[in-house]
Amino acid sequence: QVQLVESGGGLVQPGGSLRLSCVASGNALTMGWYRQAPGRQRELVARFTSVGITSYADSVKGRFTISRDNAKTTMYLQMNNLKSEDTAVYFCQALRSSVVYWGQGTQVTVSS
Repeated sequence: QVQLVESGGGLVQPGGSLRLSCVASGNALTMGWYRQAPGRQRELVARFTSVGITSYADSVKGRFTISRDNAKTTMYLQMNNLKSEDTAVYFCQALRSSVVYWGQGTQVTVSS
């Protein structure tokens, strides 16, 4: 079993930055960040594939960067030039042994 704990969300003005963290209790095959805005479906933001390749949603390319530590137990999402449309609950996801795990989510609000 993998437990995921996110942190780093908050209120930021448009154009600002935040860094999200996700601590995993065990190794996972893949890890990624998703987000869900009110009234919308959960969507992929960025992720690592099983071979460590990163991929991003078109809406965040050039602004967000996904990374992780060498032990691959902590994953980060550096978010720059935030926009109001980035407001959402951000979730950490991990896949191991064909089971998908989710964190509890952290709220990101972009507003002036």
